[in-house]
This record gives sequence, C-alpha cells and structure tokens, in this order.
Amino acid sequence: MTMQVPRFFVRQKVTLMVNRYLVFAANPDGTEGQLMAFAEQKRMKLKEEVTFFTDETKQRRVFSFRARQRLDVRAEHDVFDESGQPIGYFRKEFGASLLRSTWTLGGPGLDARGQERRPVVAILRRVWTAIPYLGDIWVPFVFHFDFVDSVTGAPVLTSERQRSIRDRYDVTVLDPRLDFRVAASMAVALDALQSR
Repeated sequence: MTMQVPRFFVRQKVTLMVNRYLVFAANPDGTEGQLMAFAEQKRMKLKEEVTFFTDETKQRRVFSFRARQRLDVRAEHDVFDESGQPIGYFRKEFGASLLRSTWTLGGPGLDARGQERRPVVAILRRVWTAIPYLGDIWVPFVFHFDFVDSVTGAPVLTSERQRSIRDRYDVTVLDPRLDFRVAASMAVALDALQSR
C-alpha cells in the first residue's frame, strides 16, 4: 500500500558520529506539522544504511534504506517498509553527476530522474568544495533538485534546500505513485550522500 504525503519538511540535527533527521508533514498553511519520521545515519559505515523510526525514542522502526554495495559512488540503495519488504530504490548517476548531480529513483510503476535545478550553482558548489580548507566550511549555495518521470517528463518530486545554517529541506511530492517512504528516503539521501 502506497503512503501519500504531498508535502513535508526534512530537518537535520548534527552530532559527532551520527546524522539525525526529523521529517515533518506540512500543515495546510505551510508550517511544520506532525512528526512523520526520525532517521539516523551512522557515519563511517562500509555499507550505507539509514533507519527511520516513528520518533526519537527509536522504539518502532517504520522504514529504511540500504546500499546494495559497499563504499561505491554508484551504489544503488533499496528502500524497505517496516517489515523489510522492498518498496523502491534510488541511485546516483555518477557520470552525469560530474557537473550536475543526477539521481534516479523508482518504485512500482514509476521511474524518475532528478537533477540539481541550477547548473551554475552546481558548478560553483564543486569549485567551492575543491578549494583546500575552504571546502571544509559550510557551503553557502542553496541547491534544489527536481525529479521528473523518465517516460512522460511530468514532475514527480522537488526538494528545495532552505537558507539556514542547519540543513532544512522543503519537499513536494507531485506524483501520487511515489510512496512517501521512498520520497523521504530520497530527500534524506540528498543531504546525507550528496557529497559522495
């Protein structure tokens, strides 16, 4: 069964060894609403895995994503429901991402491709991170991703990074075939895995 949430927010909480993400549904007025999921990404793992729970107590796991390969810039990631059944996937398109980050995501009846919205920002971001010492400082460039259906070109998903010190994203699901759990996994991955 597909879970549908047409708009949500992702907020990152940075700690020393773990990235934490809070996923909130959007209220009709555009403010943060109900907490939909809490995710943790442990750094320095050989095989990337992010688990989403109902809240910060981590008592109930609701979905997750995991890389198929170890430490691979082209790694494919599968998204699983709470019982461990696959419900979707995503992967970074390494060659296409050299100048402008490009991702593919999919699920039942859906295959979409997403890119950074602004090519100039993509290039500036790469130059910024390539400069010694400067690349370790917070990136001042706000980047957005737009995903479209690979067959029809219709909009599927947008993820817009908000201007703030802490990473915060406004995510809109434009295609009802895209499960919220796959969309939330992709939104978190755009932050957690983008630099790889």
